[in-house]
Amino acid sequence: MKIRANGINIEVEDSAQRDPAFAGKPAVLLIMGLGLQLIAWPADLVQGLEAAGYRVIRFDNRDVGLSSRIEEAGKPNIFWASLQHKFGFTPAAPYSLSDMAADALGVLDAVGVQKAHVVGMSMGGMIAQRVTLAAPQRVLSLTSIMSSSSAKGLPGPAPEVLRAMLRRPTGSSKAEMVEHSLRLFQAIGSPAFPTPEDDLRARIARGVDRAMYPVGTLRQMLAVVADGARTALLPRITAPTLVIHGTADPLIPFACGEDTARRIPGATLLPIEGMGHDLPTEPVRRILAALLAHFDRKH
Repeated sequence: MKIRANGINIEVEDSAQRDPAFAGKPAVLLIMGLGLQLIAWPADLVQGLEAAGYRVIRFDNRDVGLSSRIEEAGKPNIFWASLQHKFGFTPAAPYSLSDMAADALGVLDAVGVQKAHVVGMSMGGMIAQRVTLAAPQRVLSLTSIMSSSSAKGLPGPAPEVLRAMLRRPTGSSKAEMVEHSLRLFQAIGSPAFPTPEDDLRARIARGVDRAMYPVGTLRQMLAVVADGARTALLPRITAPTLVIHGTADPLIPFACGEDTARRIPGATLLPIEGMGHDLPTEPVRRILAALLAHFDRKH
């Protein structure tokens, strides 16, 4: 369903939309990462949360999927923005992670949820941190998965991942877009839990069929690069916090998860050995179990 929040249209999937019985259950807000749509959340995770009695709310971030595209902002120069960031300058961005956090809070308002367990993956973890800082009274618990505090000095992507990210598709056809994304997802995937290529290709094709808007991903990337000020604010978080991170993450290395957990008072760090920057079946089982135990502390 489409809702209006924070001045934009946002595509939302809500358990209560499908089954009104979920309306009275504790809510979990899932915030996806850079360039990924709400359908990127594994069905096993969503269904597992629902089976445990939680109302699951997912949405497409701005500039991705079926939510509003901020077309008036144009195409950003990521190379120039990264260079500015490297030398200590904050690049100008058409919107911020704080704006995206306001989108997330607007989703909760639109579906009538006052408080939720907030779970974010990668960039979504950064947005979840911003949600918790902006509206602590709305957050039952925080979970930051394969994300970062964005502190200076933390390790960045492995060279082969950086090359895959900077590589451009050979063309604009569906097949070419799928092949390009396939190479990137294989580069960031879990070495201990490899996803079969046919399965990965099918997931990517589903996303391409639903919506494909690469320039929106670049604008989201700029919002991430411009959000270093969040680092100093993390010690203010008082919500029960769980940090989950793969020890083999080649995009946002494990040290970033360690740093996030260290900065948030009382945070629990859950390492998953051999997990990269994706959500394969076996790690998802572990993540689901960890989430349920985490939520139960504040349920």
